Amino acid sequence: MTPSSTPAPAAPGASHPASHPSGPVRRLTARGRHEAHRVSSPLELLFDLCFVVAVSQAGVQLVHAVSAGHAGTGVLNYAMVFFAIWWAWMNFSWFASAYDNDDVLYRVVTLVQIAGVLVLAAGVSRAFEQHDYMMVWLGYVIMRLAMATQWLRAARTAEGAERGAALRYAGGVLLCQVGWAGLVVLPQPARPWVFLVMAIAEMCVPLFAERDYETSWHPHHIAERYGLFTIIVLGETIASATVAVKSAVDEHSALGELLPIAAGGLLIVFSAWWIYFVVPIHGHLRSSRRAFLWGYGHYLIFSSAAAIGAGLEVAVEETVGSAHISTAAASAAVTLPTALYLLTVWALHARHFKVGIAQQLVLPVTALLVLCCTFLGGWSVLAAGLVCAAAVATGVTLTARMVRRERTASAGTSAG
Repeated sequence: MTPSSTPAPAAPGASHPASHPSGPVRRLTARGRHEAHRVSSPLELLFDLCFVVAVSQAGVQLVHAVSAGHAGTGVLNYAMVFFAIWWAWMNFSWFASAYDNDDVLYRVVTLVQIAGVLVLAAGVSRAFEQHDYMMVWLGYVIMRLAMATQWLRAARTAEGAERGAALRYAGGVLLCQVGWAGLVVLPQPARPWVFLVMAIAEMCVPLFAERDYETSWHPHHIAERYGLFTIIVLGETIASATVAVKSAVDEHSALGELLPIAAGGLLIVFSAWWIYFVVPIHGHLRSSRRAFLWGYGHYLIFSSAAAIGAGLEVAVEETVGSAHISTAAASAAVTLPTALYLLTVWALHARHFKVGIAQQLVLPVTALLVLCCTFLGGWSVLAAGLVCAAAVATGVTLTARMVRRERTASAGTSAG
């Protein structure tokens, strides 16, 4: 996942270890970088679904904080909790891409990690409301001890530089876990600084661990894993917005005022899906440096996508008079994360595949227009959704014109 001087040996045509069973417990060896037909496993899909429980809890608490007029504190707590969720998910995903052998021991340790996720999710509300991170930290301890166990198991069967990388990963994970205890034992004013220091330390672990050896992650598999988690987060956004609209209609009979929010929210989510999956990003991940930046950058993509759903709930609550904030502030709860999503997807995905200034400007200009929609009052969300849909239509049109020009040029060359 990180730049390195010695890449992992590829194993073209390698198959999943489960296709060559040799007992319930097998050697945990690296999989081939060019393994054919590599897709996410059912265990990985279960892992993602359980993580969404934690994402949902963070979103609910963000809604409460913003609706009560405590946006600054709410966003800070959301950023901290979401980092813990995202980083644990990412650690497992990249490890599994390189070492998943699907034996009994691997499955059991992964299920332990899932249990840790659920413990973390149970502590999210206390972290937001009381600044009590004990449950979050305990869930993290469970997840990270299991992750360190996986790396030690990989080190046991590895040799040379690969073994050193696995041991450095295990040591880094355990050492950082000690540092995270500062969120529990240090006074509240110091905790944001603890978070900042430990977040940087965590992100340095892969750089340190893979300085001499690059783990054999699979580009297509990693792209699929990130894409599936994006879909799940966007689905959670739709679900939370739907529940908010339903509750508001049942209690206040404000269907006329809520329809623009519901329609705009759907257009934003549909456009977000379209924009993310319009390019085959796995081809871009052939470079380790690119994959490093791409993987870390998804913190902003995932967190902003989840925050869009929270923002839609805030907009609904403000419309029916349940939120103690202005209409502009409620609109910003939707437009700000939407603009951030558009910009980060452009930076990580789209700009590498766009040709010409017109195509490159579509998403940045769209993000700016979405921000301008903040000041349109009750029509802000609908306007933002229409702007996002227009961006998709513009992108499709520009791409179609480019394809037609290339075909025409190719036909002219062939005729000549």
